[in-house]
Amino acid sequence: MSTVVVVPDDDRSRPKWQLVLDDLEDRLASGDIDQRFPTDRELVERYGVSRHTVREAVRRLKARGVIERERGRGSIVKRPDLVQPLGTLYSLFQAVEAQGMTQTSEVIARDLQVDEAAADKLGLEPGTELFHLERLRHADGRPLALDTVWLPPDLGEPLLDVDFSHTALYDELESRLGVRPTAGQEVITPLVPDDDLRDLLDLEDDEAVLRIQRTSTIDDRLVECRITIVRGSRFSLVSTWPGEATVAPHVDGG
Repeated sequence: MSTVVVVPDDDRSRPKWQLVLDDLEDRLASGDIDQRFPTDRELVERYGVSRHTVREAVRRLKARGVIERERGRGSIVKRPDLVQPLGTLYSLFQAVEAQGMTQTSEVIARDLQVDEAAADKLGLEPGTELFHLERLRHADGRPLALDTVWLPPDLGEPLLDVDFSHTALYDELESRLGVRPTAGQEVITPLVPDDDLRDLLDLEDDEAVLRIQRTSTIDDRLVECRITIVRGSRFSLVSTWPGEATVAPHVDGG
């Protein structure tokens, strides 16, 4: 195996592990590294650096959920279970099932309650009772996301008797009221999970999550405020431009 020089003579401004990490990320993105991840010895030989240097680069990939170690197989590349294009109003239920998995939900709450922040997002009075739905979403029986939704009462009250264990909110809106969101906006931010969230989503010690806040409209009316906390290791958003595709950091909805 030929050695790749990762520290050019004119570039001493960054640590060696960072240069190794940059190259590994490029190789992962291009598919040069696919399922089997190189051993520490192979990385030392390829990059001509110390074992400590490659281990630091590998440690950071593991912390980002990019690779994991399996007994008897060494390190393998982790690919997300779900890949969702950016710029589309999608349903998490449909996204899961479209990729051959079964989506189920554990309903934590389904009621009417006052939430001033959600009411403000929906352009309603602070004391308005909103339909509130909180679900722990699963894909093939494994926790995927914690999903909390608020709707205006005229849209939500007809849904109070719905069994949401295996159905999509948008489908129920369409079948019961003949309406469905036509547009939406999502704001995606990183979130450091607390112990309760780690237990609920069955997170690994170093697993990251994303907070996705969605507002949806029907025509010009705001009808949905949603906050989804999604496992970064199981969901990715993909953004595509003409002529090329780029995988964005990791992500939810419907």
